[in-house]
Amino acid sequence: MKLFPYGHATHPQWRMAAGLVLAQLRAQMTLPDYASEPRLALVYITDHYAHEAQALLDHLRQELPQVTDWAGTVGVGIAVNNAEYFDEPALAVMLCDVPPAHYRVFSGVSPLPADWADAALVHADPATPELAELMTEMAGRTQQGYLFGGLTSSRTRSVQFALSTDQPQSVASGGVLEGGLSGVAFAPQVGLLSRVTQGCQPIAPEREITEADKHVVLKLNGEPALDVMLNDLKISLSEPQKAIPVVRATLVGLSPAGQAGVGRAGNLGSDVLVRHIVGLDPMRQGVAVAEHLEPGMRLTFCKRDVQAARADLVRVCAEIREELEPEMLSIEAVHALSDDPLPTVPQAGKRIAGAVYVSCTGRGGPHFGGPSAELQIIRHALGDVPLVGFFAAGEIARHHLYGYTGVLTVFVSD
Repeated sequence: MKLFPYGHATHPQWRMAAGLVLAQLRAQMTLPDYASEPRLALVYITDHYAHEAQALLDHLRQELPQVTDWAGTVGVGIAVNNAEYFDEPALAVMLCDVPPAHYRVFSGVSPLPADWADAALVHADPATPELAELMTEMAGRTQQGYLFGGLTSSRTRSVQFALSTDQPQSVASGGVLEGGLSGVAFAPQVGLLSRVTQGCQPIAPEREITEADKHVVLKLNGEPALDVMLNDLKISLSEPQKAIPVVRATLVGLSPAGQAGVGRAGNLGSDVLVRHIVGLDPMRQGVAVAEHLEPGMRLTFCKRDVQAARADLVRVCAEIREELEPEMLSIEAVHALSDDPLPTVPQAGKRIAGAVYVSCTGRGGPHFGGPSAELQIIRHALGDVPLVGFFAAGEIARHHLYGYTGVLTVFVSD
């Protein structure tokens, strides 16, 4: 794979933004290091353009006739290399240099065959009934059981792009859909590396859920869950004006039974699901959370923390670089945790051809300290690589639905 051409722009008129993006794509396709005839396009738009999604896709298809397959969605914000577009009309397109035999665009009108793919980029409508079950079923259709992507976030239409000229059903639909799941599945021949970065910091020891009733945890390590939480947070229900804001600012990290969720460095592991506390049950001394609970699961109280989110984002970027540059493990692992810039040219014969980053709508620059700060951290750690993505209403990795996380996936080229 060569480098993936990509472009992005903001403008009140979508045609002007599309023109700017097309100019960037065409310029890059003339460069020797970039793909000149890619067939697959990823398209992300902010919800300012959602009502014009069909016209926009038709225009892009007409201007790029060599591109036969399209996938993408809408977000309240979109992500590109070194920049974020929030609450403004914006468009980003990346042309992926993947052989047509090694990917397949899928949607509700063109389902993915079972066991064809190794992994899949998934866009999903958050209003879809039984979404968790659909994601599990979709993961089961891939050989590795790995999904990456996110839930559409929009204040207007929750549109998805899914079109392939080899699929008459998707062409007939126009390529712009609402509801359900869509995306691109990739064969094992496509090199992918993916990591989940958490945005929260544990503030209490991890404990086992020893008794639960649906969404209510009743006992932690055999003790009443409400008492444990009040003790950990150093609050009392006798002072509700002080206690309520603290509880509202507290989240829970949940891990599967028998699996530690907090790493040796004190960070949340990638398998931890962060969920809101949605209520208290003083009668049963329980704490209600936004997740179905089972005894044996492990729970830790946590909070959103800017420094933890920044450090964890740098960590996952460093892990990806380390897989590409194994002979530079130790020194880069050290520098990745500092503000010193990392080398941007891989040394081991592999490089990043392109990347997709899906982050939570509650993250982004404002959470990391300034405009575009989150994407600047990725640029700082990975270098100047083609990257597009969006800010989601929930992030997808494996068959799980996350919150307050970022999912970074890179296409690896020899």
